[in-house]
Amino acid sequence: MPSPIAIILSRHSQRLLQIGAALLIVSSFEGFAIPYLGSPRIGLSVHTLSAYEGVLLLVLGLVWPRLALGSTSARLAYGFLVYSALAVLAAYIMAATWGVGIETIRLMGELPDGLRRGTPFQETVIKVVVYSSVTGALPFLLIFWGLVRVGDPRHDTRLE
Repeated sequence: MPSPIAIILSRHSQRLLQIGAALLIVSSFEGFAIPYLGSPRIGLSVHTLSAYEGVLLLVLGLVWPRLALGSTSARLAYGFLVYSALAVLAAYIMAATWGVGIETIRLMGELPDGLRRGTPFQETVIKVVVYSSVTGALPFLLIFWGLVRVGDPRHDTRLE
């Protein structure tokens, strides 16, 4: 019978694979919407970002069962990873749709089809959503820690 942590890691793994595949599907269909967005240039960034995040989550979904993490750290890493990936993508989708967000997303504001300054509400919403995605640093630290500990028999969850 698998240990409780192995069951948690297995569930997280399956969900990461599903979310990663869903992001690849989103990326495929979003590409058709690029010319109709408020900022086609940022729409292309959404297209690329969703494909990148999809592949990243697929890879992490395959690695997830091998992590030597406790149940709390595994849950934190999973929750913050999914939230941060979707939050930054949501901010870019809002910016591309509205064509605004220059205060936060400055990468292409000067180019044609870049961003303009939006209403204070739009700029604040984009800023809050994108800055909340900094929670993504914690999962990567925990994933690294879980991979470092795999070789240590004292922390190998597969032996439980």
